[in-house]
Amino acid sequence: MATLQSNALTLADHAKRLDPDGKTPMIVEMLSQSNEILDDMLFIEGNLPTGHRTTVRTGLPTVAWRLLNQGVQPSKSTTAQIDEQCGIMEAWSEVDKEVAELNGNVGSFRLSEASSFIEAMSQEKASTLFYGNSGVAPEEFTGLAPRYSSLSADNAQNIVDAGGDAAADKSSIWLVVWGQNSVCGIYPKGSQAGLQHEDLGLVTIEATAGIAGNRLRAYQDHFTWKCGIALKDWRYAVRIPNIKVADLAAGSGPDLIDLMIKAMHRIPNLNGGKAAFYMNRSCIQYLDIERRGDVKSGGMTYAEVDGKLVPHFRGVPIRTTDALTETESQVS
Repeated sequence: MATLQSNALTLADHAKRLDPDGKTPMIVEMLSQSNEILDDMLFIEGNLPTGHRTTVRTGLPTVAWRLLNQGVQPSKSTTAQIDEQCGIMEAWSEVDKEVAELNGNVGSFRLSEASSFIEAMSQEKASTLFYGNSGVAPEEFTGLAPRYSSLSADNAQNIVDAGGDAAADKSSIWLVVWGQNSVCGIYPKGSQAGLQHEDLGLVTIEATAGIAGNRLRAYQDHFTWKCGIALKDWRYAVRIPNIKVADLAAGSGPDLIDLMIKAMHRIPNLNGGKAAFYMNRSCIQYLDIERRGDVKSGGMTYAEVDGKLVPHFRGVPIRTTDALTETESQVS
């Protein structure tokens, strides 16, 4: 027996979602975000029930020149295995049958509510992709930022410091080359990729309001998304942290174009996958202002992708990602 949650849609909620003619309107999604990184991200099926195990080369064999009649010592390479975990994001939607059927179009009303769950899960996925940390929240997967968080780490060469101070009001720009052998999304072995929606139809649930144990009929939807990220080769992602947006606004911020050029030169092979820059709207805005001269000289271009113009920097697309915050701590 299911229980109706206290945050279920009420009659008042329903009334706020009807046009004067009683039809379900198209809701203006003022809370929606643009996270184009979810469009670019490549996914592979993991080889573990809970994620994916990657084997990486950590050392090359020793080779030597030899003289005639003299041999050389045998040697071998070394490898290491890295286990990446997936997380399970889940949500339930329950609507009282009588509320859903008030306007005579149950399907339209339920679709309107389901779209908000899809948007919420997409935003949570994009945010976790950057800031998730299974060491702090074991139910999540570990995103990119915790992996590129120290200028003294082994992968520090792929962190291009923008020079912002210790105040926690900064953002990052990322360059990622997606590929099966570089950076990719994963989903558990034997499961399905992407957001899964299960329409459970009419069910009998237990209401939490009123007298305990009351029953009612409700439409129920179940949403799940099993996903993670596999950083197979850390050389194919570059973080540009410590960008103070306030300094950009004041005209005293870092040269974003110089930083992006440096990031591109950290990648072993930009043709080794699907490369893209990711930044939030503030960084894109000030980059757009900064690059006006470059557009005229040919350094910056726009290319048509899927029927719309997408800004490119030296052939690499620049993608809007609202999940990147302006409250990051300093990477030092």
